[in-house]
Amino acid sequence: MTQQGVRWTADQVLALAPDVASRKAGSKLGAAGSWSEAGSSDEGTVWGLCKGSGSRPYQTVVDIADAAGPAYKCSCPSRKFPCKHALGLLLLWAAGEDAVPPGTPPDWAEQWAAGRRRRTAEKRAAGAPGSASGAADPQAARRRAERRAERITAGATELEQRLADLLRGGLAAAEQAGYGLWEETAARMVDAQAPGLAARVRDLGAIPSSGPGWPVRLLEECALLHLLDQGWLRRERLPEGLAATVRTRIGLPGSADGPAVRDRWLVLAQYDTADAKLTTRRIWLHGTDSGRTALLLSYGAAGRAPEQALPVGLALDAEVAAYPGAGQPRAALGKQFAPPAPTRGRPPGVTTAQAAARYGEALRDDPWLESVPVTLEEVIPVPDGDSWQLVDAESDSALPLTPVAVGRPGLWRLVALSGGAPVTVFGECGHRGFTPLTAWHRARGGTVTLC
Repeated sequence: MTQQGVRWTADQVLALAPDVASRKAGSKLGAAGSWSEAGSSDEGTVWGLCKGSGSRPYQTVVDIADAAGPAYKCSCPSRKFPCKHALGLLLLWAAGEDAVPPGTPPDWAEQWAAGRRRRTAEKRAAGAPGSASGAADPQAARRRAERRAERITAGATELEQRLADLLRGGLAAAEQAGYGLWEETAARMVDAQAPGLAARVRDLGAIPSSGPGWPVRLLEECALLHLLDQGWLRRERLPEGLAATVRTRIGLPGSADGPAVRDRWLVLAQYDTADAKLTTRRIWLHGTDSGRTALLLSYGAAGRAPEQALPVGLALDAEVAAYPGAGQPRAALGKQFAPPAPTRGRPPGVTTAQAAARYGEALRDDPWLESVPVTLEEVIPVPDGDSWQLVDAESDSALPLTPVAVGRPGLWRLVALSGGAPVTVFGECGHRGFTPLTAWHRARGGTVTLC
């Protein structure tokens, strides 16, 4: 498949933007007047020169055939990936061959693309089974794992005592103690090499100031934290799948060692969440043949978007391998057999009642699960007091939207797409409600991103 016949839509390009500001700035640079010497090759390289504030134009090149999603290089000083120039170039390319015609890459673009593909091939070869870099001392690794398990056990035992002290003294003490109590406890869990426990403890610290009803929420989260503690302390008695889930929730690293599944994977959604130290990117895929929904996770340092990116609305013929854990959707993207291409495929949908039941069933395998990926078929966004809900077109069943979803601009894109008519919506369904991420209108077609 050559790249000349594959043109993304503007929405698919803008879905790659790391933030709203980049999306707006990139949109302004999607016109031919900003560019010169733009072109594209059959190998998947798109390049161009963009006018900047200086005397020399910015050299921008994008590799759209990379297995992990588009890769970018620009001579501008921006630390965002993709920068506004890369977004503008892709928007120009998406407009058609008149704006970005086929051609031979200039030396600066060809050198970058060839070098990057060579390094990618070397990394894959180095990580292959039996390679020298993959060799390790199994005895040393076992001893390190045992020492870490001992530290986690000590930390979990200490955390159990602190939770017991909290409940013995009453939840009101948590409000009086303030956030310092939880931060000190979280630091102890970091020392115990249990980052999953540390993150949950930090979340507890914010609950007493979260508004009316906080004691109930605090008790619920303490119960889940206690359950995770007990799962670790009694992990030898658990089924292997649940034990793997506990290890993952505690924060132990894992590898995608499940069997690779080759399929035509639809890119359903992509969005970022960030804290002071890390930006996490979530990409949801759906296999058209296997029916599986997989989650790709990638990370970037604070203020920098992760490099892995896949435009929503495309499909890729690739292998995906699952991470361990009962009911865990996380997977790793493996070998890709063709570049991502536009598709009109859609995942099969369910009713809102079936979505809620699916989440309930998933909790049996992972009691700490916040949500599950679900596609809702034929639902209508309807206001519900100060909030919104998605109502089945054929019944009175409905799912409330999460507070996060109600606060996003994507809600209004969903309402505009629907216009009071049924739409198909992909998102995450959990105990707080439903968070829509992508939507399709049966009559109008096209993919609308909501996150």
